[in-house]
Amino acid sequence: MGADTFVEEYLLLGLAFDRLEEGFVDAYTGDPALRRRVENAPAPDPRDLSHIAQRLRADLPSAGLSDERTLFLDVHLRAMECSARKFAGDDIGFVDEVFAYFDVHIEPGDEDVYRDAHRQLDEVLPGRGTGAALADRLRTHRRTEVIPADRLAECVDAFSSALRDRVRAVHPLPETERVEYEVVGDKPWSGFNYYLGDFRSRVAINADLDQHMTHLPHLIAHEAYPGHHTEHCRKEAGLVAAGQQEQTLFLVNTPQCLMAEGLADLALDAIVGPGWGLWAQEIYADLGLRFDGELAERVSRASAGLLSVRQDAALLLHDRRRSQDDVAAFLQRWSLSTPDRARQSLRFLSSPLWRAYISTYVEGYRLLGGWLAEAPDGSGRAERFRRLLDEPLVPASLR
Repeated sequence: MGADTFVEEYLLLGLAFDRLEEGFVDAYTGDPALRRRVENAPAPDPRDLSHIAQRLRADLPSAGLSDERTLFLDVHLRAMECSARKFAGDDIGFVDEVFAYFDVHIEPGDEDVYRDAHRQLDEVLPGRGTGAALADRLRTHRRTEVIPADRLAECVDAFSSALRDRVRAVHPLPETERVEYEVVGDKPWSGFNYYLGDFRSRVAINADLDQHMTHLPHLIAHEAYPGHHTEHCRKEAGLVAAGQQEQTLFLVNTPQCLMAEGLADLALDAIVGPGWGLWAQEIYADLGLRFDGELAERVSRASAGLLSVRQDAALLLHDRRRSQDDVAAFLQRWSLSTPDRARQSLRFLSSPLWRAYISTYVEGYRLLGGWLAEAPDGSGRAERFRRLLDEPLVPASLR
């Protein structure tokens, strides 16, 4: 089949997954007639979807697409095949499942690294020498950073505006782009970007979780500028406008997700860089809120060694079949979580749709961060970040 017909088959296959579980299609901005065809068709059999994915992978080399597009479509068809098999009831090992979805191999972290992170936190957190447990000192510190609920909206607006200005100066965006924010509850995540197409996003912020001053700049950078919203806008203006219609579809549990989450987790560092704490401190000060930016950066650096703890929790739960109580205790011990936070993390890790997704943050940050760090200087790093925003890269592209 020709390239256009192949991509249309790919889009129809991807859209069909939303008939199996709503929310599997994270975003679709392509021809609405294709979505209507899927919605008006009989509910798909997941086994049939796995066979379609296999057939398309076999046909891909003869579709006449560029090497870059061929690689992108190949790893995404592999991910869809695995998802269809999971929906059909196949027993797939968790490590193999993560590889099929995200094109990365995972393994347990090193508890000695976690111990060293605790040692560093002990050195930087207030209250050293008082006899208080490290977890208690971290919780006390975080309580001082909770944003009052009635001030959250203006804080969100302030950081969104400040980050948008910085991003537009470096990575131009369409004049019509915009982000709307809403506060929601009863969700397994702290924030979520709903990309609506035509350069518009709706970002939901979970009110069930306290929003902290250290976290909020990262959250806005992650979901909006220069994270998910910026990436969607740049790819829509570039790749989609150039005819790469496969980029109109964004599916859960695909390599796209690992690339997007890694990019978004590195977003604040990419656009502000070292000194983001003092930058945020000035914005909070303008709002009449007290924030110690230097301490926030020190705590963040010390916490970096705990990156793999959540992925380890997923491995314990799904690979080693440990109980939820055991996994909650593991999270509380190593991530120094409160019981409520640990249970919130478990809710995310236990979701059939999201159970493997934690690896997008851990391995995405690690892979993309390492690739950006290999750039010889600041301008090279900025150029690599632009490529992440603009090009259809997958994990294998960076390896």
